[in-house]
Amino acid sequence: MKILGKSPSAAQAQKFAALSNFEGGKFQNPGGVRFSVSDAPMGKLLRGYLNRPKTSRPSRPLPWVATNLRAPGPFARPTITWFGHSSYLIKYQELNILVDPVFSGNASPVPGSVKAFAGSNGYGVADLPPIDVLVLTHDHYDHLDYATVAALRPQVTRVVTALGVGAHLRHWGYAADQITELNWHETAAPLAGVQFTAVPAQHMSGRSLSPQNTLWAAFVLQLGSHRLYLGGDSGYGPHFREIGARYGPFDLALLENGQYDALWHPIHTLPEETAQAARDLRAAVLWPVHWAKFTLAYHPWNEPIRRLLPAAGALGLPVTVPRIGEPYAVGDPVRQEPWWELE
Repeated sequence: MKILGKSPSAAQAQKFAALSNFEGGKFQNPGGVRFSVSDAPMGKLLRGYLNRPKTSRPSRPLPWVATNLRAPGPFARPTITWFGHSSYLIKYQELNILVDPVFSGNASPVPGSVKAFAGSNGYGVADLPPIDVLVLTHDHYDHLDYATVAALRPQVTRVVTALGVGAHLRHWGYAADQITELNWHETAAPLAGVQFTAVPAQHMSGRSLSPQNTLWAAFVLQLGSHRLYLGGDSGYGPHFREIGARYGPFDLALLENGQYDALWHPIHTLPEETAQAARDLRAAVLWPVHWAKFTLAYHPWNEPIRRLLPAAGALGLPVTVPRIGEPYAVGDPVRQEPWWELE
């Protein structure tokens, strides 16, 4: 099944074995934090699914904005358009940078399951401009979508991702020289004027029965004088403060806020922790992502933003929450019109 991708080769795994964050055939979290699928037993997951509230999905289509993503630049400041969950397009000068795109309508290897909310799926690959850099934080299905990545291949120039993830892409037809794989704290400049540094995250990876044989990461993105934090999935930990001290401050941090549960708390932040993580990173503005498209956990779909805003307010942290499809330029006033209050 193509959708499952391909594990790194034995030769790659042998190279990984020399790394400080690889042990026992698997990548490891910072600080030794451990999590495995056995920590979230199937029985408990099933009970959560059967008892999920009706509010785990919106009662009606989400409001969204239709934007011409092919409009020519240059864009003097990084301008981001969010597509729901963790997918967004960054335009700067003449560059187009696409992060964790999922346009297939579901976030699962099982067709028809984990379906996108109505109103969150108004964009597709055909709406996108040519992509200078495709960024993939890790290989879970809600971040690395086979149908989307395969359809994008003719219009992608370069890919930046974490160690091992390139094996999937080569299996799906991407050329090896298109792909840059980074370990934590490694830096690459795939194109002039663009610099990425992979940084630690507290999460896991895997598309099959062999978890953690590829790495997961967040990325520090330097665009001219602008510095953005592109957060993949992560539990809360001291790594946020360490990243802030080493690479901050950030003009904007896009951070996971949603799809949390007590069972997998070590690898996903709670909303209050998302706010604290942005403060630890020394971010001027927080943009919460990883919500408003899929039900992967069983809290009310808009609970993440309802909990985040007062927590961020207590910290004096500005939060911007544009609609899906609504462009936001770094340095603009934050947007908090409560479009998520549908009732």
